[in-house]
Amino acid sequence: MEGVNSEILKEICIVKMPFGKYQGTILADLPISYLEWFNRKGMPAGKLGMQLATVYEIKLNGLMELLIPIRASLR
Repeated sequence: MEGVNSEILKEICIVKMPFGKYQGTILADLPISYLEWFNRKGMPAGKLGMQLATVYEIKLNGLMELLIPIRASLR
């Protein structure tokens, strides 16, 4: 994972969506359709927006396997 901030990846496996239809869902578990909607309408400002954009890029590029060892270490 060289060049990738592992702390950000860890956060998206822990942090839950604070509002909306998927309130309480871990960011990494949000459906791609919801992330696509945010991408079209605009990501929220601040850290949450950066986290959602990261999850979107991971899912868009088929890189969810990056999160498997991180999720395993959090159990």
